[in-house]
Amino acid sequence: MFQGMPLAGAQGGGIVSLIVPLVLMVAIFYFLMIRPQNKKQKQRNSMLSQLKKGDKIVTIGGLHGTIAEITDDVVVLRVNDVTKLTFDRNAISTAVARETAVE
Repeated sequence: MFQGMPLAGAQGGGIVSLIVPLVLMVAIFYFLMIRPQNKKQKQRNSMLSQLKKGDKIVTIGGLHGTIAEITDDVVVLRVNDVTKLTFDRNAISTAVARETAVE
């Protein structure tokens, strides 16, 4: 008569056994995906804030140039002696090097 009925103690263990893997998955996602992404974003923001006139950079489109003018949100790049292009500061991918002889 009582063979088909679950025990009261078995129900509590079932909830814990469902929560523990969920907590482990959240922890794994945090340490493998969210934390490294936040660290990379912090490094990028630091790099963008340290840019100065004369720095050689590469844009997200692959254009190489030297910073001729820089404001809070706009960067003017000198591509060659004649050509200057205006970009948004967020369009800068990496800073390659600093030019030694600034004009």
